[in-house]
Amino acid sequence: MSVYILVVDDEPDVEALFRQQFRRDLRSGRFTMEFAPSAAAALMRAANVADPSLILILSDINMPGMSGLEMLPKVRAQRPDVPVIMITAYGDAETRRKAIERGAVGLLTKPIDFALLRHEIDTRLEQAA
Repeated sequence: MSVYILVVDDEPDVEALFRQQFRRDLRSGRFTMEFAPSAAAALMRAANVADPSLILILSDINMPGMSGLEMLPKVRAQRPDVPVIMITAYGDAETRRKAIERGAVGLLTKPIDFALLRHEIDTRLEQAA
């Protein structure tokens, strides 16, 4: 089964950063990463995936238009089977509380701890196997 992770962020350099950090995994086909530049695009992509191959959504909180926090309950309603981890530059208690209340399984702060993120991904891959 081909599994993938959906990364939602309006910053264009995020895709290059993630592809560089996970280049061995991506090259070996361990998983695939898709990138959505907005919450609206992410909701469309999540809705169009019919099988369980989507194993994780990583979403920035602060984006133009619909924020990650506004997207969160919508994507959880669409895909309750897919865990969502929010990413923010502001990891304060209030932001964390809002993210968890709206259905996030976790919150990562920028700059992203890629060792911690890799552990999260490994856990999701084991659960999907």
